[in-house]
Amino acid sequence: MNKRLIPLIVFLVLAVFFAIGLTKNPREVPSPFIGKPAPAFRLPEVGNPAKTFGPEEMRGQVWMLNVWAPWCVSCRQEHGVLMQLQAQGVKLVGLNWKDKDREAAALLARLGSPYLSTVEDLDGRVGIDYGVTGTPETFVVDKGGIIRFKQTGPITEEVWKEKLEPMLKELAR
Repeated sequence: MNKRLIPLIVFLVLAVFFAIGLTKNPREVPSPFIGKPAPAFRLPEVGNPAKTFGPEEMRGQVWMLNVWAPWCVSCRQEHGVLMQLQAQGVKLVGLNWKDKDREAAALLARLGSPYLSTVEDLDGRVGIDYGVTGTPETFVVDKGGIIRFKQTGPITEEVWKEKLEPMLKELAR
């Protein structure tokens, strides 16, 4: 093979990889947990540490685990949508992630809570078990406790209508 063709071949291979990368949505980070059981945990509830919650309490139900934090601007933006979902009967559980200042209880008291239960993951270990890279992130869990979807970023009306609502309806069957 002619040595002058090697740089051209390397360039073409790199160009193909970059072109493929440009077609991907950077907000859709695949999760290695899709199709696997939701990691178990038992954490105290925000504002009521004597009461605890774990995902096994949701067994037999389709639900969403919403990872959020009071310091997260995007989480506050999605709060209104979550309140609407809660009013529609969507089962939401909140995982208050790395809230070192313990601001969650006051924030939820002021804005309202869309959650059946909100637990404190102060050291972030449960978030690590779920592969959380930032907030907000939301996991859809089926009746058998299997993670079926991960939404990275806030839940918007569009995300709800196009992705989550059809999925929850299908899983509820």
